[in-house]
Amino acid sequence: MSDLHSTLSSVLTAHYTKNAARVRELAAPLTNSQFWQKPYPYGNSFGHLVLHLTGNLNYYIGTQIAQTGYVRDRAREFADPNPPSREEALKRFDEAVAMVLHTIRAQSPDDWSAEYSAVGTTAPTRLDMIMQCAAHMQHHIGQMIYLNYELHRPSDVKTNPSPGPEQPARTSSSLPIP
Repeated sequence: MSDLHSTLSSVLTAHYTKNAARVRELAAPLTNSQFWQKPYPYGNSFGHLVLHLTGNLNYYIGTQIAQTGYVRDRAREFADPNPPSREEALKRFDEAVAMVLHTIRAQSPDDWSAEYSAVGTTAPTRLDMIMQCAAHMQHHIGQMIYLNYELHRPSDVKTNPSPGPEQPARTSSSLPIP
């Protein structure tokens, strides 16, 4: 059983470490202004997704498993009128990930199956919640990839999208019939 425990701890810490590095990599080319910019009136900015992931990790793993005492303000994660700088938001994210890594490494074999309870989730065990947070992070990394693409796309393509030679225009007659 100890081999499973070490493998689980190792795989989870590697996954969180890789995802945190990907967030940093995607944030690197963004200016502070781009970090907080919404390319469209709907959706979130890259920065607000970083705040959201930070709050998610600090609450579901920090407060509920590591007993950090963190108090979450989820609404503010998406609508903070005075957000921190890009670097401060990323620093807080890094600190949350470091706390998650420490918490994962601190789990005993029996801790993984310990009962879990928190507002906003039905995860029955600590392992399930740690897995859900990892999947949640991966989901938002997908959104960050798209936001990064949108923020770096030439403005003429954003305002006048036209198909390239390898992308024929789609008309209603070329769309598949359901």
